[in-house]
Amino acid sequence: MDHIRTAADAGRPRGGARKTGFRRLSASLLALTAAGAVLLTGCSAGSGNNSSDGGGNKSGDRRNLPLPAPVQPSGGAAERDQQGEQSDAPDVAPSPDYLSTFALDVDTASYGYARRTLASGQVPDPATIRPEEFVNSFRQDYERPDGNGFSVTVDGARTNDARWSLVRVGLATRAAESERERPPAALTFVIDISGSMSEPGRLDLARESLDVMTDRLRDDDSVALVTFSDEAETVLPMTRLGDHRGRVHRAIDGLEPTDSTNLGAGVKTGYATAVDGLREGATNRVVLISDALANTGDTDADSILERISSARREHGITLFGVGVGSEYGDALMERLADKGDGHTTYVSSRDEAFTVFCDQLPQNIDLTARDAKAQVAFDPETVEQFRLVGYDNRKVADEDFRDDRVDGGEVGPGHTVTALYAVRTRPGASGHLATATVRWLDPDSRAPHEESGSVETGSLRDGLWTASRSFQVTAVAAYFADSLRSGDARWSSLPGAVPLAELASRARDLARDTEDKDVAALATAIGQADELDVCDADCAQ
Repeated sequence: MDHIRTAADAGRPRGGARKTGFRRLSASLLALTAAGAVLLTGCSAGSGNNSSDGGGNKSGDRRNLPLPAPVQPSGGAAERDQQGEQSDAPDVAPSPDYLSTFALDVDTASYGYARRTLASGQVPDPATIRPEEFVNSFRQDYERPDGNGFSVTVDGARTNDARWSLVRVGLATRAAESERERPPAALTFVIDISGSMSEPGRLDLARESLDVMTDRLRDDDSVALVTFSDEAETVLPMTRLGDHRGRVHRAIDGLEPTDSTNLGAGVKTGYATAVDGLREGATNRVVLISDALANTGDTDADSILERISSARREHGITLFGVGVGSEYGDALMERLADKGDGHTTYVSSRDEAFTVFCDQLPQNIDLTARDAKAQVAFDPETVEQFRLVGYDNRKVADEDFRDDRVDGGEVGPGHTVTALYAVRTRPGASGHLATATVRWLDPDSRAPHEESGSVETGSLRDGLWTASRSFQVTAVAAYFADSLRSGDARWSSLPGAVPLAELASRARDLARDTEDKDVAALATAIGQADELDVCDADCAQ
């Protein structure tokens, strides 16, 4: 959670979470920022986009603007914490009050599970609501780069709350290649066949989807199947599809629910099978299909996570988690995917399952960026307060932005990543507002690259509900998530929030104008939340 910083806080350690969730830029930064940028980096950020191979932003403006944190000369915060070092030396970077740093995340499971819960007539647990996964569940029209890495788009719009705006940082990877152009895949499916998977919409859905997906994968792709209940078993070792699709189909058709959920055994056997079948030059991935309700064997999350982490470090095997079921271990599945450099999604219908397994998974087997992190530098001359919406579990220390030993997010082709900020501008603010920089490692060479984009206060002229349709969809999704977690005292309401009834109406209008079925589903979910009397902008006041 972000928290307020005031001029009186200058020099105090960062911490002391407060309910408001906002960070105030201290007045002392107005005098220090320009000098710090010159002394520590020797360059300044300008408007527009620029890229580099691992360096900072380039000069192009008449004054020195906030920059991403410079390279740490002797290890980042993560390494210092591990060594237990404590130093009284001053920070090598300017005060971090104006910086926001996080690892990229393309998960969408939180939104899918919330929709499933609302459709069953229940209110989601606020602890399962991650706003970034709501926002990232919708297609965006950001310009895409030609090669690996990202494009950066920054825009914004005013809310109806005085001096508060929403600023959107949009990152996009190149379009997914055709099936013929991507590298081959080595996929190890780790499938939960515990008794709880007998519920309709769980194992039956997985069987049907895997059957269709098997026919859509290429002949040079490989598949392995591991099942787990009270014990784990490798049903099918890594098998090149080619002339062996019948063998794969028979293994899938034989999946039946049995006993308890020994998730630890499933993960251990699954990764062992993936390592045994490791293919050089292929994308090696474990696909975990489960309700993540571990209830027997090794149920300690940290122990399970360590197995995943070591396989990622030593062999580059990534994890894709697919959640199913009305009862779902959301927190554990998210932690597993984060530790395994992967992402999660949640499916509750045949259409959703087919989209994930038959369309998205085959198209997005490749990676375009490893350990991707973003850092947004707000200009203290124009910005008074800001708050990152979501990404609470993906925060990175500002000084670790360019420490490539610090884990980031893995992103494949065809993805967009959106970060939304609530920003309060200073009275009469004019000029540069913020610069967003994304840093990633090339998936093959591991060479670092960066791309940046800036936004001016003039971009906030439009009101929120007259901005582009894609921006409005982003805002509706964020406000919806904000309402669903309003029962959690750790967060305060976003500026400009509107009642759920109005939000549902705006979502319906957007669905009609865009003819987007995903936006129509969003409108339905908001309407269901309103009928269940979820606390919204009215009751929160």
